[in-house]
Amino acid sequence: MFQVAGIQMTPIMNDVEANLKRGQHFIQQAAAQEVDLIVLPELWTTGYYLSKESFKQLAEHKDGRTVTLMQDQALRSNASIICPFVEITEDKKLYIAAAVIDHRGELRGTVHKSLLWGREQQIFEEGNIEYPVFDTKIGKVGILICYEMEFPETSRLLALQGVEMIVCPSVWSLSASHRWDIQLPARALDNTVYVFGVNTVGNNSCGKSKLVSPLGDVLAEASDRKEELLIRAIDKEALDWARETVPYLHDYEKKLTPGGVNKIPTPIL
Repeated sequence: MFQVAGIQMTPIMNDVEANLKRGQHFIQQAAAQEVDLIVLPELWTTGYYLSKESFKQLAEHKDGRTVTLMQDQALRSNASIICPFVEITEDKKLYIAAAVIDHRGELRGTVHKSLLWGREQQIFEEGNIEYPVFDTKIGKVGILICYEMEFPETSRLLALQGVEMIVCPSVWSLSASHRWDIQLPARALDNTVYVFGVNTVGNNSCGKSKLVSPLGDVLAEASDRKEELLIRAIDKEALDWARETVPYLHDYEKKLTPGGVNKIPTPIL
């Protein structure tokens, strides 16, 4: 059994310092309950509704203050941390990114959001269509940032690499709340994986961070109105049982994979 924690928070627009302080407060609460994985929501350090110039001023390199601070928090908490942030590269390109930090405080890698929603397309660069799998304290984890979850192919690519949980840091809007409620359970069941959606709340976000079982059942869900630390245990045996009961991945690889591939590919990380 492992414990996972999702930090559903309301970012203060344009105030990285306040958001970092708030995030650390939640991380310390999670650490006190000896969780194994901590997930923060998309754009939690900056807020969502900012101009391109504002994002440029607040953006950081992947070895910048936010990631470095989260490395320290991971080590102190003995927990893996998924930390979204706004990344600026050496050539001044902006990405919606997420850092994967292990429980020893080591940066295992970063991912860039590859499918951008609406106004994001005028502000950020698209990441490469790459969906790596990371070994964490709880097992093999993949990351789909918000809108990436709305495409079934992305989660299937992760599932075929042996992922056990898909983490979805988000700023998911109130008007799309029904899609959040449908798509996270659908992706979990389609691929018999845990799905952990961690959303912001307030400022037009619908909250409702949730952990979904490999059979598509919602195991835990946060409020749609307030900040909350969502903690729940996951069971590897339940994952194995789900895949025996609903053998989608087993049958998919035999019948639908081009070239007749007969085993799930090994993770690329």
